[in-house]
Parts: sequence; structure tokens; C-alpha cells
Amino acid sequence: QVQLVESGGGLVQAGGSLRLSCAVSGHSVRYYSMGWFRQAPGKEREFVAAFSRNGVNTDYADSVKGRFTISRDSAKDTVYLQMNSLKPEDTAVYYCAADTLVIMSATPDYWGRGTQVTVTS
Repeated sequence: QVQLVESGGGLVQAGGSLRLSCAVSGHSVRYYSMGWFRQAPGKEREFVAAFSRNGVNTDYADSVKGRFTISRDSAKDTVYLQMNSLKPEDTAVYYCAADTLVIMSATPDYWGRGTQVTVTS
């Protein structure tokens, strides 16, 4: 079974940066579409960014385009989310996700436990 463990969350000021990491065990990241979701207080969980299973195609939520970058290191079985120009509205618990589908779906097969990102004004 695939297991996902996020790290790198924390408290930052608006305009700052963070890089989240997702360590994957069980199978290589090259065999799954990989991505990130987030859930802010009082809101539904929303899609943030993802790789297709082949790692060629990427997709981003409109709210983070130009600010966030998803990447992966297949040798380390790790997926990253570089977050720049952070805004208070980016405050949320960020979840790593893996899906057996070629393209990440709204209901991935595997989830990490999440890491908290808090952006102050």
C-alpha cells in the first residue's frame, strides 16, 4: 500500500515562501499521479496542483498559478510543492495525494495526514 508523509509546513509572513515535501513509500512515484490538496478552516478541501502519472503534465488551481510549483524527485520518491508569494488565504492544511488514474481525480486513492501552513498578514 502507498503511504504518504508530508513535511515542511509552518508559520510564515505574507509574501514569504515554503517548500512542502511528500515522502512516498510502497511504490515509486512514477507509477501514480501525484498532487496536493488543501483545506482551509470552514471550507471544503480543494485541489492545488498535480502531476499526471507519467510526470509530464502538470495542473494548477487558478488561485496558485504563477506562485506555486509542483515537482518530483523520482530517485528519492519525493514530491514537492514550492510555494512563493504566500497570502493569508493560502492558510490551510495541505495534503499530499496519490492516484492510480493517469490524471489526478477529485477522489485520490491515497492521502497523507496533512501539514499545516499558516500565513500571517
